[in-house]
Amino acid sequence: MPFKDLLPSRRRRTDVPGRYEEEHPLSIVQKEMNRLFDDFSRGFDVAPFSAMRERLGTFSPSLDVKEDDKAITVKAELPGMDEKDVEVLLTDDALTLKGEKKEDKEEKRENYYHVERTYGSFHRVIPLAAAIDTKKVNATFKNGVLVVTLPKTEEAKMKGKKIPVNVE
Repeated sequence: MPFKDLLPSRRRRTDVPGRYEEEHPLSIVQKEMNRLFDDFSRGFDVAPFSAMRERLGTFSPSLDVKEDDKAITVKAELPGMDEKDVEVLLTDDALTLKGEKKEDKEEKRENYYHVERTYGSFHRVIPLAAAIDTKKVNATFKNGVLVVTLPKTEEAKMKGKKIPVNVE
């Protein structure tokens, strides 16, 4: 993806990496405001909206997307989840990660009973600019981290050409 396409002023709405699908416009504004407040309050060891977001049933896993000459690698942090809770879908132009997190905590003691349940789901779409060799795609899940390796086709590998810089 060219650097200029990463600039917000140059992107179309459908080109945003890790975009959410089928969301109400006000929901997008609310999530952005929550992110801003979370970023601001991070230095004070207070995160007023992150706990609320989980109680509302949605969360957004951290993603690392890396591209080199041979492949695109997507790493998603999914703490507390198992591989059976995650779905990975590949189309011609996008990688979709979906999942649902469920957690039940129950504590019983004499004269004390505490039950806590949390649920959350996510749906992330990562646009792919290069042609992917679908026969060699690999996904692994270990210790709450999902790693999807998307090898490029030979044609996609040859598209770029390094140009030497001469000194005059």
